[in-house]
Amino acid sequence: MDNLLVHAALWRLDLDHEFVYVGDEGIVEPSGRTRRVGVDLSVRYQLSRWLFFDGDVNYARPRSKDEPEGENYIPLAPAFTSIGGITFKSKNGISGSLRYQYMDHRPADEDNSVVAEGYFLGDGAITYSRPKYEVGCSVQNLFNSNWKEAQFDTTSRLRNETERVSEIHFTPGTPFFIKVQATFFF
Repeated sequence: MDNLLVHAALWRLDLDHEFVYVGDEGIVEPSGRTRRVGVDLSVRYQLSRWLFFDGDVNYARPRSKDEPEGENYIPLAPAFTSIGGITFKSKNGISGSLRYQYMDHRPADEDNSVVAEGYFLGDGAITYSRPKYEVGCSVQNLFNSNWKEAQFDTTSRLRNETERVSEIHFTPGTPFFIKVQATFFF
């Protein structure tokens, strides 16, 4: 079709070892052999002279090659992700977009008993451009979703606890946020 671009890829990645983060020590260390098998799909479509759509969908099956089935998950390796949006560009200098990003839940440990939560976020932006300046406004996390950006399965024990506890430690994601910008060209 005119104005349509589609890319698809089937892939496999075998590594002799990869580095994993050890949160308690604040270091990375090599782990065993891994294999990732996946498929990527990318679509770009020009709906009209001024309106564009794009989307990417990625699926992978990341596993350790040296561990038994069910204990061979690669912690925090994403299995399903997607990004995309719709963009407009007018002749009078006004442009904007509505975009999304999605990450599915994923294992936080080798046996998938602790899960790192996925998220769906929406962003928007509008810009007015002239030859000597540009002004704009962007909105991050349009739906004000509660989401966790960095997530790690960490085992800890507080002074008053008798048993160690394995749980997700995380950095909270950006809440609803509006940013205004002005740029001058010289």
